[in-house]
Amino acid sequence: MPCLSVKSFTCPMCTLVCADCFILQEHVELHLQDQAELFLGSSGGVQKYECPLCSVTCVDSSSLQEHVELHLEYGPTARDSCRDLRLARKLQEEEEQKRKAEGSRQEAEDFKQLQRQFGLDNGGGYRRQMERSLERAVSQGRLTPADFHRKRVEMMESLASGMDDGRTQTTGLLAVVYEFYQREACAGTHVWLCADTDHYSTSAGDRGWGCGYRNFQMLLSSLQRMEQYNTALNTLRGSIPSIPQVQALIEAAWAEGVDPQGASHFSGRLQGTRAWIGATEIYAVLSLLLRARIFDFHQPTGPSGTHPKLFEWVKNYFSLPSSRGSRLPPRVVKTTLPPIYLQHQGHSRSIVGVEQRRNGSMCLLLLDPGSSPAEMRKLLTQNAASASITHMRKFPGHLKHRQYQMVLVEGLLSPEEKQIRILNSKTLHAERIP
Repeated sequence: MPCLSVKSFTCPMCTLVCADCFILQEHVELHLQDQAELFLGSSGGVQKYECPLCSVTCVDSSSLQEHVELHLEYGPTARDSCRDLRLARKLQEEEEQKRKAEGSRQEAEDFKQLQRQFGLDNGGGYRRQMERSLERAVSQGRLTPADFHRKRVEMMESLASGMDDGRTQTTGLLAVVYEFYQREACAGTHVWLCADTDHYSTSAGDRGWGCGYRNFQMLLSSLQRMEQYNTALNTLRGSIPSIPQVQALIEAAWAEGVDPQGASHFSGRLQGTRAWIGATEIYAVLSLLLRARIFDFHQPTGPSGTHPKLFEWVKNYFSLPSSRGSRLPPRVVKTTLPPIYLQHQGHSRSIVGVEQRRNGSMCLLLLDPGSSPAEMRKLLTQNAASASITHMRKFPGHLKHRQYQMVLVEGLLSPEEKQIRILNSKTLHAERIP
């Protein structure tokens, strides 16, 4: 590596070498002061101010100092050196300003990218995305202008009611899964299923960001079938809220004081955006109505990044209520428990059951909002049920994200418990496992 040259400045009155021309100037001034005192003592009281660099004699010390400074400023070596130093400093300052400007520009671009990614870029929410989808269908010849206006009117009526239009809903799935296992389960296999739950698929209006909302709809479809939750959920009028309405419910929870940190992340606004939501937003809206809990499986607990403790925990959740009796439970158990909301980075699904085989291996049964209504309705056809249930099965090797979070509902909240939960959510903490 070549050596870097360093500029130096030699005092014209001694052998001292300075690294900075300004330091040299101060050093020469000290020489001048000493020399002035020497001249005064040797001239019988008559001061002489002779330049040490030439033969000029000045009338006073200030004139001499100015004269020497001219030597330093305009002399060939000093002039070039000082000019180089000033230029180097100027270039360094310009480079630093350029670096700061580039950093600010990149930071702003990264922030905009995050806004686009999480739907907070004012690009419109569910309604606008659905309208764009219909417009593309017309431009591609897949939809007539008359059909466009009809579908748009239907969408606006559904959004005005606050209720989901049911176009992506598939019912009767858990009954079919139960019958399948009753008929096809191998000896030694045990299966536990949640209560009846409908499947909700993402649509053209929420494709790419709506999974959290759709899983919330699945959870509500199960809770609304349970008598114990009817009173708590009467504000929903027995129907499943649309995605914009779910956004309004979450905003209402924030307004009540639930999870202020989460509210701040979204600037307190979800309606009209394509913002992704996760476990904490689901917990926030449930906390105004029901007793909900968040569990955080924050790291893998098995080889190759797997989560065997997560699988064991889910099995205990579904199986313990049915195993409290003295006799052995049946091979296939349909519980009265609601499904579990399962979140990982970038996606969420609903756990509706767990299967344990004779050798102890387990798989979870998941409903995925990314599955289309056509795919899910195949499950209702006996000939295709086996393939569809295979699609629902997820073994430990299928769940290898670093972190998973779960939200589950455990009962009703008293008014006192509700206020305590709101206070505790000022700093929201999940229950970590392990």
